Amino acid sequence: MRKKNMSLIQRMLAALAEIFTPLIPAIVVGGLILGFRNVIGDIKMLEEGTKTIVEVYPFWNGVYGFLWLIGEAFSTSFRLELLGQLQKKMGTTQILGIVLGITLVSPQLLNAYAVASTKAAEIPVWDFGFAQIPMIGYQAQVIPAMLAGFMLAYLEIGLRKIVPNAISMIVTPFFALVPTVLAAHVILGPIGWKIGDVIATVVYSGLTSAFSWLFAALFGFLYAPLVVTGLHHMTNAIDLQLMSQFNGTNLWPMIALSNIAQGSAVLAIIFLHKGNEKEEQVSIPATISCYLGVTEPAMFGINLKYLYPFVAAMIGSSLAAVISVSSGVMANSIGVGGLPGILSIKPQFYLIYTICILVAIVVPFVLTVVFRKYNILNKVDTAPIRTFGKHEFRKKAGNI
Repeated sequence: MRKKNMSLIQRMLAALAEIFTPLIPAIVVGGLILGFRNVIGDIKMLEEGTKTIVEVYPFWNGVYGFLWLIGEAFSTSFRLELLGQLQKKMGTTQILGIVLGITLVSPQLLNAYAVASTKAAEIPVWDFGFAQIPMIGYQAQVIPAMLAGFMLAYLEIGLRKIVPNAISMIVTPFFALVPTVLAAHVILGPIGWKIGDVIATVVYSGLTSAFSWLFAALFGFLYAPLVVTGLHHMTNAIDLQLMSQFNGTNLWPMIALSNIAQGSAVLAIIFLHKGNEKEEQVSIPATISCYLGVTEPAMFGINLKYLYPFVAAMIGSSLAAVISVSSGVMANSIGVGGLPGILSIKPQFYLIYTICILVAIVVPFVLTVVFRKYNILNKVDTAPIRTFGKHEFRKKAGNI
């Protein structure tokens, strides 16, 4: 489908797809590894539910530790690869994007996940005398990385126009990279954190208000976009606060349901595109990864590419979230997402949460098939439509 026939949102998603597509193999493998580690390292399933597999068996403890070597590599390198691909798309220098990525996740910086548990006075800083800049990393953050990447690209493009070719090799990279790194840590990064703080406050207020069911609908619908931006990790702090105040959290069950919903939307794409072996190399592992609690492979590899399955999953997640919160479902603690998430739920809510899981499976699957059949939110997927035992082809995709 030609880009001139796409809406602005679809053109933006197409551009993101071009950036993320080369990264899909790493995202898929990383997701499967992290999902498997979740199962063996976080689910208490042995000795009457008090210990995990890695706590009982030395072999699996070794496997758990070894796999983190690979998982950490994927997690760390993702920003580097992302910024390198962004620079490639913009026609600028890829290696500068990779270097910029390193400056956002360098071991010199305080890990983003450790910020909430670190006292303000203990956060390291760069002291310039007249100003201090916190040395904080931006692991799991996409917004600061993307903003910094575009700033780097536009600075390089602008400098190329005014710097003579004879000295461009020296001047352009220096005056493009250094100001961008500074801006990433002084302006762009803090903006991302501020957005996360606001989201955390809104989520906590919504879940403890009289309109928690309405908030559940909104949170269930919007959680997946939060994952795309990388701001979803801020919910961990809210979970901890809820557990402290209410001896459990009603937020985590919704997150696990969102994981399932995204996986079910991909499952529908597998059904609709049966026989597309190239796509199944991504979609099948992505579905498994989702059901084990890691959604990025599904979202970046399939759902955002076509858009309509992404929205179908958001709707299914929203409905399941409303049922969960309205029924008072609580988790004992933060656990593994996806289908294993039920093991974190308090036993008295197992039945109703099972119903929530079924909603998160069935609704996204059915909506994805319906959206494709009637070309709702679709201008990209022109593959034959597969119904039960039949194929139907629509040459024109509408836009609703």
